[in-house]
Amino acid sequence: MARRGVIAAGVAVLGVVAVVGGMLVLSSGGGVTTRSGGGGCGTGIVDPAIVAASDVRVDDFEGEQLVNAAQVMNAATAAGLPQRAQFIGVMTAIGESSLRNLTYGDDILGVTNPDGSLTSSIGLFQQQSWWGSRAIRLDPYRSALLFYERLGGVAGWEALPPTAAAHAVQRNADPDHYTRFFEPAVRIVEALTAAAGGSDCPISVSARLLAQELVVHADDGSLRGLVPDHLRQIRWIANGDRVPGCAVDTRILQIMVIAVRYFDEVGVSSINRNCTAELLGAGAESWHYRNGGGRAVDFFSLNGVALTGADAQSLRLIGLLDPSMPEGSRVGQSQCRAEIGIRLALSRWTDIADGCNHLHIDVGGTSAPLLVR
Repeated sequence: MARRGVIAAGVAVLGVVAVVGGMLVLSSGGGVTTRSGGGGCGTGIVDPAIVAASDVRVDDFEGEQLVNAAQVMNAATAAGLPQRAQFIGVMTAIGESSLRNLTYGDDILGVTNPDGSLTSSIGLFQQQSWWGSRAIRLDPYRSALLFYERLGGVAGWEALPPTAAAHAVQRNADPDHYTRFFEPAVRIVEALTAAAGGSDCPISVSARLLAQELVVHADDGSLRGLVPDHLRQIRWIANGDRVPGCAVDTRILQIMVIAVRYFDEVGVSSINRNCTAELLGAGAESWHYRNGGGRAVDFFSLNGVALTGADAQSLRLIGLLDPSMPEGSRVGQSQCRAEIGIRLALSRWTDIADGCNHLHIDVGGTSAPLLVR
C-alpha cells in the first residue's frame, strides 16, 4: 500500500485548503486520530458532509462538485487503490462532466455510437447503458466504483500517464483529452484530504514506537538524512537507548511519521543539533538546540523535490499538519512564500522567517501535544 495518509479529521471545517488570491487558507478540523501502533496507512475516507457544510473552493470547483469529488475519492479507497487512483478518477470526472452529476450526455447534441445509435451517457463519468442501470450511473459513488473496477483491470495502469489510464477505461475519442484536468484534480484531492479527511492513519504517542516506524523508512530509503547523520538520533530512540543530547520531542517524531506516511520520499536535514554538534541559523536559540534540543525538524525534500517552504510539496505538508498543530508551534519560510505572493492563514500555529532551502517546523514554544485522539 502506498505510504499516504489522511491526517485531518473532524466534525466541522472552519477554513479551507485552497490558494485564493495568493492566500493559502488552511483547515481547522479535529486533528489526527491516534491509536498505539504504526506501519503505514491508506488514503482514507473523505467525509462528504464536511465538504458540503464547508466553504471549500479549489480553483473554480465548489459545493456539489467537491462533494462529488469526495465520493470519487472514497470509491478509490473502497476499491483498495492508492491516491494516484483518486487523482485519475477525479481528473476523469472533471473531463467528462466538470464534476456535475449530469442526467444527460452528448446525445443531446446528436452524437452517436459507431453503430449509429445515440449515446446514452449520464452521470459524473458519462457512462453509457452497458455500464449499469440508470440509478447506478447517476450515483456518484457507485458510478466511480464501476470506473475503478475497470481501471484496476488495466495492466500497469499505475505507470501509465494519467490521461492514458483514463482513456483505457473511457475510450474517449481523444486520448489526450484528460491531460489538462490532472493538475486541478491533484489540487482537489489534496485539498479535500486535508480539509475533510478520514481517520485511518493512526499516529502513536509512544516515542519508541514512532522511532521504530521511522527506522523502517530509513532502512528502505524512503526517509533520508544528510551529513552529519541526523537519523542516528531516531535509531537510538527506536532501540530504547538514552544518548545525552540526542533526545527528540515526541511531537517532532509524530510530525516525521505523518510526513513519511503521506509522501513516498522524505529528506530531513536537521533535528537535534546538540547531537550533531551544529550551531546553524539561530544558533543556540534555535529549538533544534535550545533547552536540550530536538524540538524542531527541518525537511529538505519531499518526493524528491527540494523544498523552499513556498513550493507545492511544502504547502501540502503544512496543510496536512495545520489542523493538528498546537498553539505556540511554528513553521518557517514565511518570507520565501511572501516573495511569490503566498500568505498562510494558519489555524493554530504561526509562521516565521527562515532560509529558503528547507521547511522548518518547531514545537519548542509550547508544551501542548499535537491534537491527536
